[in-house]
This record gives sequence, structure tokens and C-alpha cells, in this order.
Amino acid sequence: MSTYLPTIRQLQYLVSLHEHGHFGRAAEASFVSQSTLSAGIRELETLLDVTLVERSRRVVRFTPLGQQVVEKAHALLRQAEDLSDLVRAAGQPLTGTLRMSVIPTIAPFLLPRILPRLRAERPDLNLFLREETSSDAVESLHHGRVDCVLLALPFPTGDVEQALIGEDRFFVAYPGDEPREVPEEIRPGMIEDGRLLLLEDGHCLKEHALAACNRPELRAATSMIATSLHTLVQMVDNGLGVTMLPEMALEAGILKGTSVIARPLDSPAATRDIALIWRKNSPRANDFELLADELRAG
Repeated sequence: MSTYLPTIRQLQYLVSLHEHGHFGRAAEASFVSQSTLSAGIRELETLLDVTLVERSRRVVRFTPLGQQVVEKAHALLRQAEDLSDLVRAAGQPLTGTLRMSVIPTIAPFLLPRILPRLRAERPDLNLFLREETSSDAVESLHHGRVDCVLLALPFPTGDVEQALIGEDRFFVAYPGDEPREVPEEIRPGMIEDGRLLLLEDGHCLKEHALAACNRPELRAATSMIATSLHTLVQMVDNGLGVTMLPEMALEAGILKGTSVIARPLDSPAATRDIALIWRKNSPRANDFELLADELRAG
């Protein structure tokens, strides 16, 4: 008796629906019509003789079995992509499609400097970018939604390979109209309780900044938070407090048009490591090493 084997396309539809939680958005992400995606999943359920998704007018809910099938589908799709990558890697290096997630505290500052040169020097590389927080980016990597991630360490990444791009130093940013003179370097103990402004939870820069200060009480003092470094700079410029900024943001001109003053943080942990990570044993490891070289050259 023959066993029905799901197709790659059906598994892709199922994973996309699980990721987006909505038939319309899943279909859009899969570049098909909603009816095509729905029919593909329905055919998968019929041929397997199981219910994977409970449907209602407003809610898409996966059954317990559906959750298990999605996890298996992620693994199968990763293996199928590895097969394709193996063939691609045998050809020209750093060509074809490459999907990379980049965290928001790196993307707007490093990529504008690197992408024009990368397009000029690697015309056969189709680089698709996805901006995500560190936790979401790592999840996307392990689920096969992206091929590599550009992020800041330390951060729990699971079993991955990595290439260090460089160190990024922390600076403390003050309002330009501070009544007292701001010293050339800031020691963590000089940051006043209740004045430190940080990014919202989910951004690893928040944890890196707190670790650099090594003052646990500052965590409770951060009553004002922001969703981006640009917002933090505007808050500081309006006298609401002080914040921590990475050097790459300063070099990219984040303080332009403001009166904010930035001074280096004098602390043994006053840096974060910028790294490119990818899944262990990926057949495109050489491509990622080459990409890391390009990022370092930027």
C-alpha cells in the first residue's frame, strides 16, 4: 500500500499559514491567490486524512497534530533548501538568492554603507533583507525563513556557525544643554538613576547596554522606553534623559540636526560584537564567510 507524500509546495503553504496566522497574508507571502493556498492545504489534509487547521471566520487555529506537522515541515523544507544550496555552492561563489535578517540597531547604520558596493561587485547576488529583533531573527534562521542573520552578540543563538564582523563601542548621549560640563569619558556610576532611556524589550541592545553599565538598579529606573535609536535620540535632545548609543549609529550621523553630546562609556563591557551567523553544516558556509568579508570591508 502506497503512502501519500506531501509536496514541497503544500508544506510551504502550511508553514506560511502558521507563520502569518491568516490565509490572505500567507497567500500574499507565498505569491499565490488565497484560494490556491487554501486549496493546497485542504488537499494536504484530505490526502493525509487528518485535520491540521481549524477554520472559522476570524480565527485560524492549528490542531495539536497540525503543530507537529508544521515542525516537521520546517525541517523538511530546510533540507530541501540545503539540497538546492549544495548545487548552487558548486557554481560561482556568492551568487543567486540569499535571505538575510538584520536587527534594527544595525540595519539602518551599516547596510547603506555596504549595499551599493555589494551590488556593484556582486551583480549576480540577489540579497533579500528582513529587519527583525534578535529573537525573531534567530527563530527565522532555525525555521529556514532566512539563510543568515546579522546581529549583535552576546545573544542566545542556538547551534550555529558565526563570523565576527567587528566590535561596536557604546557611547552615552546627553542633552546638549546640560548645565554641567560633560566629561570626555563616562563611567557607569556617573549615570543618574531615573535618567537612562532604553529601547523596549525584545531589542538585544537594551540588555547589552545594561550589561555594559553593570548596575542592575538601572533596569528599574527605565520608565521611558522607545522603539528605535532615532526615537531615543529625539527624547534625549528634548531633555528627557540620557541614553546609550552604538558607535556605528554615531558614525552614520544619527545625531545630525540635534544638540546631543555623545561620550564613550568607560567600562570593560562597553562594546557589543557584530557577527554574521548561519545554520551549522550549511552547504553555503563558504558564501557566508565571503559575505562576512564584504561586511568587514564596509
